[in-house]
Amino acid sequence: MTILDCNVVNCAYNKDKSCGRQDIHVEGGQAKTPSETCCGSYANKSCDCGSNYTGEASKETDVLCEACDCKFNEDRKCSAAHIGISGGHADSSRETECGSFECRC
Repeated sequence: MTILDCNVVNCAYNKDKSCGRQDIHVEGGQAKTPSETCCGSYANKSCDCGSNYTGEASKETDVLCEACDCKFNEDRKCSAAHIGISGGHADSSRETECGSFECRC
């Protein structure tokens, strides 16, 4: 599992910079920079997607990753010990990014 810090305050799963999901999905199959990635698991707070979550949010999260050229991508799973998802007040997943993406090219 990866330690995840999330600053996307508009995400329904964000609980004190932790994620209320057990896993997230980073998209950006052809990404060469962090801005070409996004959190595909993002859900805007207005959709009530995270409202059924009653447990404690965890810093440890499984990260499924489509960013083929990221140096942390190992068989579509993130091998980084720690990542950050950024996007502040994003209104859609496309306004988020994996701030820890590092291109292996």
